[in-house]
Amino acid sequence: MNIAIVGTGLVGRVLALNLLKDGHNLTLFDKHGKDGVKAAGFTAAGMLAPFAELETAESIIFDLGVRSIALWPDLLKKVGVYDGFQLAGTIITSHPQDLNELEHFIATLKNKVKEAKEIDFINKEELKELEPELNNYNKSFYIKNEGQVDSQRFISFSTNYLQNHPNVIWKDFTEVDKIEEGSVYIENKKEEFDWVFDSRGLGAKEHFKDLRGVRGEVLWLESNDINITRPTRLLHPRYKIYIVPRQKGCEGIDLEYCSDCKITQSKGSIRYIVGATEIESEDTSPISVRSSLELLSAVFTVHPSFGEARVVNTETNCRPAFKDNLPRIENSHKLTRINGLYRHGYLLAPAIVEKALKEGIYK
Repeated sequence: MNIAIVGTGLVGRVLALNLLKDGHNLTLFDKHGKDGVKAAGFTAAGMLAPFAELETAESIIFDLGVRSIALWPDLLKKVGVYDGFQLAGTIITSHPQDLNELEHFIATLKNKVKEAKEIDFINKEELKELEPELNNYNKSFYIKNEGQVDSQRFISFSTNYLQNHPNVIWKDFTEVDKIEEGSVYIENKKEEFDWVFDSRGLGAKEHFKDLRGVRGEVLWLESNDINITRPTRLLHPRYKIYIVPRQKGCEGIDLEYCSDCKITQSKGSIRYIVGATEIESEDTSPISVRSSLELLSAVFTVHPSFGEARVVNTETNCRPAFKDNLPRIENSHKLTRINGLYRHGYLLAPAIVEKALKEGIYK
C-alpha cells in the first residue's frame, strides 16, 4: 500500500517503523526538518515509568505502558540503537521533611493497580547498594521494571534509518494544509494515498478542537563527579523532578545538530536530563529563570556535586494533550489520527500505534 504519514515526531516514526516492517511504501510529511529536534519526542527524557506515572494517570496508561516496554527493544534495534534501552528500575525519594508526600505518592499508586502493591520501601543501606552516591536518604522506594529509552538517540538514529530506506519518500519542511480520508492537501494540490496517518501533535488543532499544549522545560547537565545509574525522582510539595542518566549522551550520534552546537558531550562525563516543568501554556520560548532556579535548586539537594555540573543545554517544548490527558485514536475509511500522548510519549507510543493499526488499517 502507498501510505502517507503527516507528522514525523515520535508517533510518526514509530508508525513508519511498523509499516515498513510490513512492506508498505511511505511518504512522510513534516513542516520541520528530518533531524526531528523540533519534536516533543526529542525534548522528552524518554522515561518508561508505568507505575510512577499512575500518580496523575489512569490505569489504562499503566497497561499501555507495560505493553510499550515490551515493544521498545525491537524498535530500537531496528534503527541501530543497541545501548539506548535500560530497565533497571526507578528510585523515588524525598527529603525527610517531605516523607508524607512520598508515602502519599506510593499509596496512590497502590490504590490504582494491583501490581503496585508489591512496591516496598527501601532503607538507607538498601538504597546505598542500588545507588551508592544517594546516601542521604533514610527512606525511598525502588520500582522494578521501569527504565528509559535514550530519546535523543532514537530520534537521531531513526532519522538515518528512515531517510535511507528505499521505501520512504520524506518531504520535510512541507506544510500540509488539510487531511482527508486517503488524501493530503499541500498548497491546494491534492495527493491521494491508500491510507493516511495524522500524527501532527499540536499541528492537528484544526481537527481536534479540544487539543492543548502543555509546556515542559528540561535541563541537560554534565558531570564527571556524579554517578547515578538509574532514573531518580525527588518528590517535593512544590515541584517534582526527575534525573535521568544518559551515560554516553550524544557520543556516537552523526548529527549536524550535535557536532555544531554547544552540547557535544565532554569526554568521560555523564549526561543527566533533569526535568520537567509542567505549565499550561503553548509558549515554546526558552526556559524561564524561575523554572531554571527550581530545577537546579532541587537537583543540587539530591547530590551536592551537581553544584559543579555544567549546564550544556536546555530544551523547551509543548506536549499535545486533551482535557482528560488520555491519548486518542480516531479511525475512519483510509484515515487514522493519533494524538494527545501528553507527558507519556515514550511510555505509550509503541502500544498506541499497535492498537491504532489493529483497529484501523489492519482491521
